[in-house]
Amino acid sequence: MERQKTMQDMQQEVDRYISQFKEGYFSPLSMLARMTEEVGELAREINHYYGEKPKKKDEAEKTVEEELGDVLFIVICFANSLGIDLQEAFDRIMHKFNTRDKDRWTRIEENKQNG
Repeated sequence: MERQKTMQDMQQEVDRYISQFKEGYFSPLSMLARMTEEVGELAREINHYYGEKPKKKDEAEKTVEEELGDVLFIVICFANSLGIDLQEAFDRIMHKFNTRDKDRWTRIEENKQNG
C-alpha cells in the first residue's frame, strides 16, 4: 500500500516540477492572477453542476475534482515561491479556528442533546 503524500511531499514534488524550467515560479502578482483564473474555472464548473447554468453542447468536459486540483497546484506554487510551509500555515489556521472561532457554529453534539 502506497503511503499518503504529506503537504511537504506535495510542495517538494511541485518544486521539483517547476525547477525543470528556466522561468521558475511566476512573480507574486502573476501567481495571484493565475490563482484567480483557476478559482474562476472552479466557479464555472460548480455553476454547471450545481447552479442554473448548464454546459454548452460543445464545451469541454471538466470536473470539479480537476478544477480543485488546479487550485491546489497553484496554491502550492504560490506558497513555494514565497517560501511558505503550507503545513505550518495550515496548523496555525486550524489553531485559530479551534480557539477564536470555537463557539461560532452550532456543534453537532449540542444539536443532538437539545433535539
